[in-house]
Amino acid sequence: MALRPGRCFRRIERPYTRISYRVKSKNYIAGAPPAKVRQYEMGNKNLTDYIELKLIAKEDVQVRDNALEAARVICNKFLERKVGNSNYYLKIIKYPHHVLREHPIAMGAGADRYSQGMRLAFGRPIGRAVQLFKGEAIILLRIKKEFLNLGKKALEIAASKLPKGYRIEVS
Repeated sequence: MALRPGRCFRRIERPYTRISYRVKSKNYIAGAPPAKVRQYEMGNKNLTDYIELKLIAKEDVQVRDNALEAARVICNKFLERKVGNSNYYLKIIKYPHHVLREHPIAMGAGADRYSQGMRLAFGRPIGRAVQLFKGEAIILLRIKKEFLNLGKKALEIAASKLPKGYRIEVS
């Protein structure tokens, strides 16, 4: 089944996250797909003499893990190309804990035999998301002072891959 558009999952819902591996009866969700974010820290971890930039949400939003991975990849590639691997440190602050569910309903002739209506309508897990509230940071970037403008540009590019609005805070 194809991936639903991001607008279907932007609204913040009550989080369903409990996946118990030891005691299966305590599960709220019977298994969930792994997060698509492959790396949370990139660049030089031992960077000294830096300026810290943060990408901060302007409003409450739910960000899917594939959008977060796209933002990470494009920001990291831009920084590697423009400033070099040893001049920045990039970190994804939030982890996608929230499990997204969907209850697919079939349309067309003969769909009543395939689709089960409202039976077990809780939905199957299809992905994960980060729940961000207004003022929370999602990406942290430490970069050398001479590359401040390139750092801002990298975070702007990353914000274009994420839903809703973001601002860049320099500290």
